[in-house]
Amino acid sequence: MGPCSAESREQVLDTARQLKEACGVSSFIFRAGVWKPRTRPSSFQGAGEEGLQWLAEVKRTYGVAIATEVATPEHVTAALKAGVDYLWIGARTSANPLAVQTIAEAIDRFAVRPLHCKTANAVRPAAPVGLLIKNPVNADAGLWIGNIERLEKTGVPVMAVHRGCGHKPCWSMAHIVRTARPDIPMLLDPSHMSGDAAKVPELLPKVVELGLDGVMAEVHCNPSQALSDAAQQMTPREFRDSLDSILSRFCLASLICPSNESKELEWLRAEIDELDDTLWETIASRMDVSRRIGIWKKANGVAALQPERYKAISEKLKVKSEKLGLPSEFIERIWDLIHEQSLKQQE
Repeated sequence: MGPCSAESREQVLDTARQLKEACGVSSFIFRAGVWKPRTRPSSFQGAGEEGLQWLAEVKRTYGVAIATEVATPEHVTAALKAGVDYLWIGARTSANPLAVQTIAEAIDRFAVRPLHCKTANAVRPAAPVGLLIKNPVNADAGLWIGNIERLEKTGVPVMAVHRGCGHKPCWSMAHIVRTARPDIPMLLDPSHMSGDAAKVPELLPKVVELGLDGVMAEVHCNPSQALSDAAQQMTPREFRDSLDSILSRFCLASLICPSNESKELEWLRAEIDELDDTLWETIASRMDVSRRIGIWKKANGVAALQPERYKAISEKLKVKSEKLGLPSEFIERIWDLIHEQSLKQQE
């Protein structure tokens, strides 16, 4: 846990202090980004290498492991020289297998060969304790697995971090990876998955329900003042309270240890729930377009009901039902309901 970005020495140390008070010393890894691959160049891009010194101070002061995001071989070298324990690769970098490969090669140099130093007494930075790879921004399970394999060649333990795609869970992608590589720990990133701190508590139960191995969440000493991703960060105490609520619900009830069979069912249900959400959102969007079509028709003296178009769409759906392997009667019933409601939107 930790803030999205290391913004200042005071912010980093204050967040770490609050985390220690809320969660204890050994129960978390302190994370903060010092290089931020933001969409807009005007956005806060991170504190750079100076931020690594703040993380190192957190490690010395509170005795916790530290983690930061890397996107280039130069980032790897600087982070390991600063004593960073865990390196993570973000979703944007994870979408580029060539970038992941160059990062893996940089890590490999620290893992298997001494670093050439000009000074005989110079100490070679240690290899990282672990590597974390987030899923790509696009829902590509194969690419995510490939990135895991690239990083595994370094010999450093690898963990997968499921953060969803564009504030969507993408449970199907994670399910594929979890099934293919059950030996790799998978963490949940509810902060990026939701994009909203208020929704993080709704996602935390998935860790237990799906048999995941931990959480990589964003917490900040003063979220409203955060320089990046302010909306999705919680205070350490808020996060701890949410976590306690989830743990008490599962650990003090009869659902202490879900079986592998029930976990598989929960994965499938998570996929269904996400598909249902997408279905209803799509229908709602269609109704909004129908309403706008109704405004245009009224302005241009066109009748709401257009029999020829209705007939053409119906015929198209009959062909589509065969391609999709769905009963034509089933599709026709759904289409009639959608069409009926669309006409009401145009009234």
